[in-house]
Amino acid sequence: MSDLMVYFAPSYQQFPRACATRDALLSKECCPSWDGDGSACGANSGRGFCWDVEVSQEPDGPQYPFSGLDDREKWPLVFYNRTCQCTGNFMGFNCGDCKFGFFGVNCNERRETLRRNVFHLSRAERIRLVSYLNLAKQTISQDYVVPTGTYQEMENGSTPLFTDVSVYDVFVWMHYYVSRNALLGGPGNVWTNVDFGHWAPGFPPWHRFYLLQWEHEIRKLTGDMTFSIPYWDWRDAQDCDVCTDELMGARHPQDPSILSPGSVFSSWRVLCSRPEDYNRRGVLCDARSEGPLRRNPGNHNRNVVERLPTSADVEFTLSLTSYDTGAMDRTANMSFRNTLEGFGDSRSGMGNSSRMSMHAALHVFMNGSMSSVQGSANDPIFLLHHAFVDCIYEEWLRRHRPALSQYPESNAPIGHNGGYFMVPFLPLHTNREFFISSKDLGYEYSHLLDANQRLSESIRPYLEELQGMWGWLVLAGVCGGLLSLALAAVFMHIKYKYSASTWLPAHKWRNLFALPEREPLIFSPDKEENGYNYQSTM
Repeated sequence: MSDLMVYFAPSYQQFPRACATRDALLSKECCPSWDGDGSACGANSGRGFCWDVEVSQEPDGPQYPFSGLDDREKWPLVFYNRTCQCTGNFMGFNCGDCKFGFFGVNCNERRETLRRNVFHLSRAERIRLVSYLNLAKQTISQDYVVPTGTYQEMENGSTPLFTDVSVYDVFVWMHYYVSRNALLGGPGNVWTNVDFGHWAPGFPPWHRFYLLQWEHEIRKLTGDMTFSIPYWDWRDAQDCDVCTDELMGARHPQDPSILSPGSVFSSWRVLCSRPEDYNRRGVLCDARSEGPLRRNPGNHNRNVVERLPTSADVEFTLSLTSYDTGAMDRTANMSFRNTLEGFGDSRSGMGNSSRMSMHAALHVFMNGSMSSVQGSANDPIFLLHHAFVDCIYEEWLRRHRPALSQYPESNAPIGHNGGYFMVPFLPLHTNREFFISSKDLGYEYSHLLDANQRLSESIRPYLEELQGMWGWLVLAGVCGGLLSLALAAVFMHIKYKYSASTWLPAHKWRNLFALPEREPLIFSPDKEENGYNYQSTM
């Protein structure tokens, strides 16, 4: 490890630390041992084995007309041609984890988790969400590092160039890396019409896997196996409803482009948020701090995004029957994927729309870190936003029940064919693997429950709050009862004393406690004529 440029990193993706050594890069093998038995990929325990990677040979679309220039081509062969292949319910770069939806020492306990509307979380759950995200931001990964140079700059593996980032920032880096421009060699020499996770069929499956890994990593970090990412239902919102200090951070009172000092996120520093600078220099993001998290919701270019998506926009998107069409890029017409992503018009379905909608509209609306594709994951709103995008994807899958064959096998933009391994994930998974229902992956959305279950979910936090207050309510009731008894005793004592008095007649002590009638219980006709009716009092 002495030849690594590392500090120490945290998370569940990208380059396993054990595979970021000179020996691993030169041998092009990433088959770390599992701690449970000390064997590569847990082979001695039947969890997996080291295999020769077989990448899809199906042709890509014409959007990227190069070969052999980008480290992401035919992922992960530039770096490794042998990785762990896990069996049964096991998963992970060393087969040490359970597949999504499975738990327990032997990964044989099937459980389904529920992703809830963020506004239906109890106060304790909201606190937990913010504290878990902040913990992930502050914790250095023990398992993963991220590269700061290309394979060529590493002298084909002889000089490893990696660094440590936090658990949260590993995921920031991954989102940058999958969407970055292709470096063709030298300053300013880049190809911009390429994205291995956006602008094409792989957009929903890639982000589905990304969120599942995020969730998985938070559970590993905190030990809380019940944690699930909540979603922000932004349909018909007029502003950033989640931009409060209790949730994702309010505006700073003096500078609306940064967050309120009352939010823990105001101290966060972003990385990989300056693509123009990297392109100008012809380099990768080096994962250094690049200033505070920025956000200025609503102060965006109205010519690009007219408004936040409406319920009608979502319903039209869901009505589209074809997953993807045509060239399967931003020009695709009547394409569910392209309209969901925001490049197809959400009222007509025509591609290459002059105005963005749906998913893309939220990014533009946030007008800060979220508005950069490559740096958008710096903002924790990203997770809540993409959870709802994934929920819409799930609703489309359930409504139309597409066959696996509807996902394109070939001729999609590079990185998006069904059998292409998703960049930059290790362990390896194909796009088509996540063209399936969330129920098959161990999670559900409260938004998709039946009406009675949704009602129960919406009132659940209030019932939990009442349950937490039950002790205080009982104590208040007891104290109130004692006070009432005491007042009654005082009242009877005064009544007895003054009714027996010769200087105060009995009818006068009654008047002593009488209250004047300020307003009659039923309005008189003349007052109604003067406007004192039920409507006006409201």
